[in-house]
Amino acid sequence: MNRVAILKLVLVLLSAVVLPVLVSADDRIPPVAGFDAPLPLGIPREVWSYFIPKDNPITAAKVELGRKLFFDPRLSADGTISCASCHDPARAFTDGKRVAEGIGGRSGARNSPTLLNAMCNASQFWDGRAGSLEEQARLPLVNPDEMGNGSHAQVASRLAAIPEYVKEFRDAFGGPPSVDSLARAIASFERTLVSANSPLDRFVAGDMSALTDSARNGLMLFRSKARCGVCHSFNQAFAAFATFPFLTDMNYRNTGVAANNREFDPLARQAMTASRDESGVALLGLSKRERASELGRFLVSGNVLDIGAFRTPSLRNVELTAPYFHDGSVGTLAEVVRFYVKGGVANPTRDWQLEPVALDESEQHDLVEFLKSLTSDDARRMTESTRSTTSVTRAN
Repeated sequence: MNRVAILKLVLVLLSAVVLPVLVSADDRIPPVAGFDAPLPLGIPREVWSYFIPKDNPITAAKVELGRKLFFDPRLSADGTISCASCHDPARAFTDGKRVAEGIGGRSGARNSPTLLNAMCNASQFWDGRAGSLEEQARLPLVNPDEMGNGSHAQVASRLAAIPEYVKEFRDAFGGPPSVDSLARAIASFERTLVSANSPLDRFVAGDMSALTDSARNGLMLFRSKARCGVCHSFNQAFAAFATFPFLTDMNYRNTGVAANNREFDPLARQAMTASRDESGVALLGLSKRERASELGRFLVSGNVLDIGAFRTPSLRNVELTAPYFHDGSVGTLAEVVRFYVKGGVANPTRDWQLEPVALDESEQHDLVEFLKSLTSDDARRMTESTRSTTSVTRAN
């Protein structure tokens, strides 16, 4: 059973068995490994704790080291790119660009997803090629289009020459800087980037005035006629939402975004052929083709059902994370809604559950207003205050 299937089974069990515990849970539950993260309304401590791996418990020393590393451009080969370059707090830990940009202005192939609540993803990146935040933190270091280092050892050697880091790695991990420890520290910091306490959370908690009339209409559409909940799981009785409140099914789906690219059809045909090569040689060769990234999850799984499929993102804070889709091809929530109203883009492997829906302009507007109600108050304040601070700094 793969990780996604296991996670789904756990969520079902949580909904059926653990929900009563979540409802009555006391905030004074002992902190994880001595680190007490202040969790917002809408994220139960049990859910947060579940996604902390036993081989990397959170400590204050790890979180602080990870925070420094996250914002340090010295992790890149030319000292210009940090993790925060693509995951900027001022943009809800995205970059506001269509696709990511690395050293020397090199363009990546995919949009930078938010790191808010990323700890609860079943896997990382749009195609799920990293199984954990620790694994994810290692890959950009040696990607030539991202941080551009020749090897992980090169990064560790650079950090070992910085006395401050030598001390902090020793305090956090009991040894000198290493890429494994670097990844564990950054992952620990990222697990503190939890975000909820949105108008919807307050509405679910009993504040009936938290949503506007338009957003309430959008909520009803989201759960019914608009069929958004097929992929962005949201139980009508709020039970599943209360247990796993991130509005995603953690699956990979082809909605036709990749099919907008004219190279997709020939690539998809080649993928069908490559899938029959059990040696994996054909798949490896295909992965090196230009625009092969549009094949999505298929390049990881080799399963033809995954051709053009990408991770279903959480909808929390979606108002703050434009542009949208794996390729950053859509700039507004209104455009996103229109894309799904028409049923995405037809192609041979489009998700079978995707179909056109009949929503008039007023209903589409209400749906957008509901999506805006998923914005955390803390995330909104963070983006506004960070941008304000940045503007003042530049002015001076």
